[in-house]
Amino acid sequence: MNQRVSPIPERAGVAPSFLQLPAGNWPDLLSFLIAHFAHIPAAVWRARLQNGEVFDHLGRPHRLDSPYPANRRIWYYREVPDEVAVPFAATVLYRDARLLVADKPHFLACIPGGRHLRETLLGRLRRELDLPQLTPIHRLDRETAGVMLFCIDPAHRAAYQGLFQTREVRKTYEAIAPWRDDLALPLTHRSRLLERDDCFRMHEVAGEANSETRVELIARAGALAHYRLSPLTGRKHQLRAHLTALGIPIVNDPWYPALLPDKAADDFSQPLQLLARSIAFTDPVSGEACQFHSERRLLLAPEPGDCQT
Repeated sequence: MNQRVSPIPERAGVAPSFLQLPAGNWPDLLSFLIAHFAHIPAAVWRARLQNGEVFDHLGRPHRLDSPYPANRRIWYYREVPDEVAVPFAATVLYRDARLLVADKPHFLACIPGGRHLRETLLGRLRRELDLPQLTPIHRLDRETAGVMLFCIDPAHRAAYQGLFQTREVRKTYEAIAPWRDDLALPLTHRSRLLERDDCFRMHEVAGEANSETRVELIARAGALAHYRLSPLTGRKHQLRAHLTALGIPIVNDPWYPALLPDKAADDFSQPLQLLARSIAFTDPVSGEACQFHSERRLLLAPEPGDCQT
C-alpha cells in the first residue's frame, strides 16, 4: 500500500500522525521512541505500546517488545494533556458539495499543532458536520478571527488552492490600532518581509518588496482607529508586521511590536483586534462570482468586560 495514505482512521476529527523511521540498529521500537521524543516521558510510550496505540505501515498495532522497523513508517495519535477548551463557537456561512465557508472566532487554531489538538476549527467542523475529508484551503493565525475556506470534496481542493497561488482571491481585513495624525491615509505599504533569525516573527529588511498592503481608515475614536486592510500578497504575519512598521501595531497583539510573555492558556480576555472581514473570488468549478463576509465585529470603543470574540 502507499505509505503516504494513513492505514488508521481519524479519531474525534483529528488525523493520525506519522513518523518515517531512519535506518538504525535500535534494540527495539520502544528504545527509539524514548530517545527520539525526549520531551515525552518514557512511561507514556510504554503505555501506548501496551495499549496498542502505535501502528505499523499496514495499520497493525505494535507491541511493547516490537523490534525496530528501520525505514518504515509508524502511525500514532498525538496527545495533548489538559488541552484548554476554547469557549467560542464558529459558524458556517456557506456550504455546498465542494466548499464550506466558516466564520472563525479568535483564539481557535485552524489545524492541529503544538498545544492545540482537538480544539481546532478543522477538528470541530469534521466532528460536528461529519466531514472527515474536510481540508483547509488557506490559513488564519489562531489569534485572528473571520472568514476561512474549506474544501469538502478532495477532488476540487487543488482548484481552490490555485486561486490563492495565482492571487485571484480578494481578501479584506479590519483592525483596531492606534491613530497617527501624521500618517496620510489611504496608503499602500510595500516592504521586504523575512522571518527573524532569533524567533518566528517577521521583520522588514532592505531589498525588493515581497509584500504589499492597502490601508484605509474606517473610523476614529480618540487615540484608536478602525482600519480596513487589503493585502495584495499573503506573507506570514504580513498585516501585523506592516502595521507595526507604520507605527500603529494592532491592539492586543502578543507578538508585535514586542514578543510578550505567554498568557495563561485559559485567558481569553484580550483578543487580537484583527478580523478577516471578507473574501471574494470566481469559483473555479461553477464560474460564479462568490463573496463571503464575517458576521463578527471589532469594537473601536469596547465596553468594560466586553469580549469581542
